[in-house]
Amino acid sequence: MRHSLLAAALLTATLAACQPQAPTTPAEGTAAPAAATQQADAKFDAISKRWLDEWMRLNPVSATQIGDHRFDANLDDYSAAGPKAQVDFNTKLLADLDAIDQKTLSREKQVDLLILENQVRGDLFALDTLQSWAWDPQLYNGLAGGALYNLMARDFAPMPERLKSATARMETLPALFGQMRANLDPARVPKIHAETVAKQNAGVIGLVEQFIVPAADQLQGEDRKRLDAAIAGLRTAVDEQQKWLDGTLVPNAKGDFRIGGKLYDQKLQFALMSSLSRADIKQRAESELKRVRGDMYGIARTVLKDKPGAPALPDAPTDAEQQKAIEAALELAYADRPKREDVVDFAKQTLAQATAFVREKQLVTVPNTPVKIILMPEFQRGVSVAYCDSPGPLDKGLDTYYAISPIPDDWSQEQVDSFLREYNSRMIHLLSIHEAMPGHYLEGAHSGENKDLLRGVLRSGLFAEGWGVYSEDMMADAGYMDNDPLFRLVQLKFYLRTIANAILDQGIHVDNWSREQAMDLMVRQTFQQEREASGKWVRAQLTSAQLPTYFVGVQEHFDLRKAWEAKQGDKFNAKAYHDQVLSYGAPPVRFVRELMLDEEIK
Repeated sequence: MRHSLLAAALLTATLAACQPQAPTTPAEGTAAPAAATQQADAKFDAISKRWLDEWMRLNPVSATQIGDHRFDANLDDYSAAGPKAQVDFNTKLLADLDAIDQKTLSREKQVDLLILENQVRGDLFALDTLQSWAWDPQLYNGLAGGALYNLMARDFAPMPERLKSATARMETLPALFGQMRANLDPARVPKIHAETVAKQNAGVIGLVEQFIVPAADQLQGEDRKRLDAAIAGLRTAVDEQQKWLDGTLVPNAKGDFRIGGKLYDQKLQFALMSSLSRADIKQRAESELKRVRGDMYGIARTVLKDKPGAPALPDAPTDAEQQKAIEAALELAYADRPKREDVVDFAKQTLAQATAFVREKQLVTVPNTPVKIILMPEFQRGVSVAYCDSPGPLDKGLDTYYAISPIPDDWSQEQVDSFLREYNSRMIHLLSIHEAMPGHYLEGAHSGENKDLLRGVLRSGLFAEGWGVYSEDMMADAGYMDNDPLFRLVQLKFYLRTIANAILDQGIHVDNWSREQAMDLMVRQTFQQEREASGKWVRAQLTSAQLPTYFVGVQEHFDLRKAWEAKQGDKFNAKAYHDQVLSYGAPPVRFVRELMLDEEIK
């Protein structure tokens, strides 16, 4: 998920060109005179322009990813002055936003106001209250890797220009490492965070070797000398950082990875912008867990019928009978899996097959922007198996990357077998559906076509992850893989993972779950293999309030579709519906519903 901004004139022109995607007349009873609405919209546009411009300056690594390349030579500042400057800026801007009467704005601008307010308040929460800069080394590691990856991974500018920017950033990266060492309090750093970053640290040099060294000859003279010196200095700095990580941070990391109920609830609201509370999410997830397991048992009875050695398949099974039947049916799917060395090539095949199916069934408009499957960069490994990396909203026509983490070389054959049982052939189909087609890649491409710049920059993770899960169900309903019952079974298992994510996240961070409790949910109740569950246990310790976005997002997508189908009746058309949902630029799903159904924006 990835201006002035390119120059003040460009931003002004871009904002002026924004066209609403849905009716802009305020709901009945809240209408403001047209002239007053235009004036209020213009006032908000000026504030949002100021936020965009200053946010990019304060967050240059993210700015590069978004497509604002004015700051490509800079790094985020985490000296004492850096966070203070961000707090001061956000505090002043929030006062300006609070002075706007939401109801005086057009409906589209009301949405944008609420999204921007949430972002500003969330940034202040992260800086002042959560204080990740003082205890989470992932923050700095992500900046260090992103500083080079965002410059070199896509051809947004000529290579010599990008190499010069990379040189400047490599010269500054040792200072960022120094800020990291000064800011982090080992007593607050969780050991799992320290250990993970210690494993990822060398990935920064991996990026230099992969992207920069092979292209270095495109610089000559003083520029080349400066590049070589920057690389040498960075190698030394990374080595020194590794010694500090291994010798100081990891041994002395004593922090609790659990953020606790109060911080969790605050962070959850900023992450989701949903009306569902933590208790609502848990209740709904537990209900879905029971329902989906029942559906899986029904499929198991079908595929196991008359199979030699099949377990008991009664109409009203006990919990143990249901468990055995579903496990036996899943074994039929696990038997079909790629070889260790063929996972990436097989993923490419599944992407092609899913794309052809979406076009054939006319489920949604398929974009023409390119997508490539790549190996996940080393500095990003250890958190998830795959992700979709879309180009920023200002970088048009560039590749989207569907990144897959390779199986680690040091895994035993038993660990590899566990991984490939989880990521069997049908599951890789689903992974490609979720991450690429018609999931994140397609959704990101549609979002990139929306002219609302602010909404493109603040693309909702809830919308995106929810759409990814929704797309899995969409494809199964449409008969993907010739209505193969084992595909539907694996799709429901994948959905169980989404449900488990929501339960697991608050179980760990609020309810103090042990590893044994977490593994029981994942391995027994939702049928995940040991390698997948172990990886998710690590991920859930490293992150908080992100795992529920999948479940809450897809629930809101399901609810929206039901409401729209009820309104449209016989006129409902799936392709038209999907295209319209994707046309809003991926705000939180509740706003898409309010815009489509002409409900009050709140």
